[in-house]
Amino acid sequence: MPTSTYRVADFLKAARKLGVRASIGSEEHQALADYTPGETLALDFRNLEASTARIRDFAEHYPIAAILSLDDQAALLAAHASRSLHLPGNPVEAARAVGNKFLFRKRCAGAGILTPPFACHSIDEPPEKIASRASYPCVLKPLSLAGSRGVIRADTGSEFVAAFGRLARILRSPAVRRRCPDTAGSILVEAFIPGREFAVDGLLSGGKFRPLAIFDKPDPMAGPFFEETIYVTPARLSVPERDRLLACLHACVAAIDLREGPVHAEFRMNDQGVWPIDMAARSIGGLCSRSLSFGEDTSLEEVILLAATAQEQEELKPKEGASGVMMIPIPGTGILQEVRGVEKALNVEGIHQIQMTVHPGQQILPLPEGNHYLGFLFARGEAPRQVEESLRKAHRLLEFVILPEGKE
Repeated sequence: MPTSTYRVADFLKAARKLGVRASIGSEEHQALADYTPGETLALDFRNLEASTARIRDFAEHYPIAAILSLDDQAALLAAHASRSLHLPGNPVEAARAVGNKFLFRKRCAGAGILTPPFACHSIDEPPEKIASRASYPCVLKPLSLAGSRGVIRADTGSEFVAAFGRLARILRSPAVRRRCPDTAGSILVEAFIPGREFAVDGLLSGGKFRPLAIFDKPDPMAGPFFEETIYVTPARLSVPERDRLLACLHACVAAIDLREGPVHAEFRMNDQGVWPIDMAARSIGGLCSRSLSFGEDTSLEEVILLAATAQEQEELKPKEGASGVMMIPIPGTGILQEVRGVEKALNVEGIHQIQMTVHPGQQILPLPEGNHYLGFLFARGEAPRQVEESLRKAHRLLEFVILPEGKE
């Protein structure tokens, strides 16, 4: 996992509960690594050969039962190292395909899955020429960034040129070029897909997929930017709609040749059918997994670790009722000064947790340039509509005091 991930605490908590010893591979050397042997390992996610060799050496002293990627950045190395150690994992080319939106589109189109017209362009191409040939509305996307960062809709040629320049600036930034050296020079352009949006989380074992949760995304995702906000499960789908959604997911898994571990996939559904939007060889991002609970009180991370370590487990079902999460959107650019109304929001019926992930004094930046949320709201209720209303009401009670940049 990269050190920037939100997810380390929840996985380590799950590992402790299950008695699983977890070693963390990240891109930075930990200051206390010499005093905690076997717990951390510094890895370069971009150098697959050298990092795989380091993992092999590590495994000679600390035998490894499974390798899990908790973030898109680490999925390719996890696949490479799993193959080297003869552990269950995804094929390297499958991990490469889900980490590259252009390759993902090519695999899906080649398998006959509903795919919008798409093309890949260099950030150095003149955007005016591309705009003159494009069909509208269309969406411009980076190949490897997550969380809708850099994703922009264009309805006209002038909007296309502006969006292309804006995305190119994001991709040329030193941080993005370090993170995505192989894909930061390209932009994917595809036709906009209208319709309702859903997300599916599940587990693969030997290529067989087991769904764990299907989420509604009740807010319209129409652009110009595509900030994700509310996820609610179970999704408000008819049985035939659910079957079509899962059939499309199975087809995508087969087309990509994913074999093992967690999967998070996103789809749009309209009168033409089910359209895959994106797929990742990891579980749901951020802190969103806290909206899920299985059996008596088993977290998604525990379910993933039980499967990864081949421990016997019963078929755990989600808790009865509905649950959901709101990724709190960033309303503007500046320095966060204060968050007001948290206690009032916590008292909203159905709300059981509020976790802020940006703290006073930190700089905040909205999409498409930004890559963080202010925090997460979590709710439970008897029905999806009730959960959605609780999340919206709690969010309305929060007030964010933001000092514009350059002011004191």
